[in-house]
Amino acid sequence: MWQRVAGAGWRTLLALGLVCGIGLLPWLTHTDPAYTVLKARSAEREPTPEVLADVRQQLGIDGGPLHVLAGWLGGLVRGDAGQSWISGADVLPEVTRALGASLLLMGVALLVAVLTAGVICLRTLRLGARRRLGGRRGGGSGSAVLASLPEFLVASVLATVVGVQLGWLPALGWYGPQWTVLPALALGLPAGAVLGRLLDDLLPGAFGEPWALAAAARGLTGRSIARQAVRRCVPALLPNLGLFVVGLTGGAVAVEQVFDIPGLGRATLQAALAQDLPVLQAGTLALVLFAALATGATGVAARLLTGPALRDGALSSLHRPTPPAGGVLPVLYGALLLGVVGFGLARDPLALDTGQRLRAPSLDHPFGTDALGRDLLARVGHGALDTLLLAAAISAAALLVGVLLGLLPRVSAPLVDTVNAVPPVLVALLVTAVAGSGPATPALAVGAVAWAPLAAHTSSLLRQERATLHITATKGLGAGRVHLLRYEILPAVLPPVLRHALLRLPGVALALASLGFLGLGAQPPSPEWGLLLAENQPYAERAPWAVLAPAAVLALLGALAVSAADGLRRRPTGPSPRETEAVERRPVAETEQEEPAGVG
Repeated sequence: MWQRVAGAGWRTLLALGLVCGIGLLPWLTHTDPAYTVLKARSAEREPTPEVLADVRQQLGIDGGPLHVLAGWLGGLVRGDAGQSWISGADVLPEVTRALGASLLLMGVALLVAVLTAGVICLRTLRLGARRRLGGRRGGGSGSAVLASLPEFLVASVLATVVGVQLGWLPALGWYGPQWTVLPALALGLPAGAVLGRLLDDLLPGAFGEPWALAAAARGLTGRSIARQAVRRCVPALLPNLGLFVVGLTGGAVAVEQVFDIPGLGRATLQAALAQDLPVLQAGTLALVLFAALATGATGVAARLLTGPALRDGALSSLHRPTPPAGGVLPVLYGALLLGVVGFGLARDPLALDTGQRLRAPSLDHPFGTDALGRDLLARVGHGALDTLLLAAAISAAALLVGVLLGLLPRVSAPLVDTVNAVPPVLVALLVTAVAGSGPATPALAVGAVAWAPLAAHTSSLLRQERATLHITATKGLGAGRVHLLRYEILPAVLPPVLRHALLRLPGVALALASLGFLGLGAQPPSPEWGLLLAENQPYAERAPWAVLAPAAVLALLGALAVSAADGLRRRPTGPSPRETEAVERRPVAETEQEEPAGVG
């Protein structure tokens, strides 16, 4: 009981620290909030000392940041989140409406993500139901490409092609169910690709467990076995699903910007840029509370799905110590990526030729040219040094921090919830306020949140691995904690988390690209990939190659990451093909076709 109380206290302390830190944002940036608010209200009005003094008096900020923060917290206790510094309207109704729009968008996007994940896992489910997974080769290049597409790029393409050119669905605004389809697709397709890859990574281990062989021996249908395999794997994915739910709610800033959706992510971004502290603090607090509710719900669902097996230590390990599966796809994708980067590095990324503006791909310019006549192959190649190396370094650091904190779930769980509740764009603004703007700001912002999914995954696998039969048996033989951690738990937990980190590598690059798209990352004339996408986005209809070139290289990076992760996949030590054939030929009476005991 005291552990739950301590966890709740730790979460409350972190939430208050985050909200208080945001309340100090204008003073951390050494800017005058009165000046920022005045410019947001009326850009033409002259900021004279008298006018600024009048604004300070209206906002009540003459007493300093602590006075402002204490007043806001005092009002919050009474159910009053204050008034917007920009519009003067009550904050609570405004934040509630924005949260409602984001929750509706999240629900539809989550449905798209679940359907996408099901399509990605369909082949594995079909082969597992037929006991034919022994020779399955790692694939998933299509899902890798889908997961690597930037959400803002997918949103822009859907809005331009489906919404404007074809006119099938509305592209701008937020007036009814039809307006949710395109933004939900832009959010749900990449998220579903990542979830599908994580589930596909666990399914072979579930199909290799003894219950699956027993179910086949009793004549249970393949569909029932596949359904139970999914149920067996879902508890390990629920923590990351909770992170996706929160991320889709508050982190959809770029998509909300493209489709002009009055969601909470966009509202917090606009409030942060205008330093509208009441709206920014209330929006952040709403996201933190929603993250706590989502985490609690996924935890309860995981315990219900696992049943008493988690308590009694009666689970089987989904990750068996067997040799890794090899393949040539990582070598092929890596060679292609290195070839593109190598040819690009041999060219000048800054050479201007206004007579060659927006030229189509040719022998002289294999990727075409941009709006200033610069060679896109050169810019993509040189941008790889800014994007790939930085993304790899951030992913390595996130893996290390995620594993270390994931092994301490009581400490990391509240921290993961709090970190995941803050949109990356807001983190970038906070990092800029503390560390100043510069080339390292996007890396610090992305690195501050990139470890959270890996820590959640580590904690989830650790909790299930501790409840396995072989851990119970090893304890019975007198093994200590150090032996269990080194020889039993880490060999089972590290490989899937490492594969997860590889799957997240394109996502880290996308996060850097998103900051560049929103103007918070690299600045011109840098060839960073996110900036390339942002610069060429207005010309996507006239010169699609200007956007497709960096997007294709991002997709190639995703294919490389997924194929490399498949190379680390460990085949489950299930029954041999001869045993499987004997089981499938075994006659079983129709009356014995029932669910195997103890699966759920």
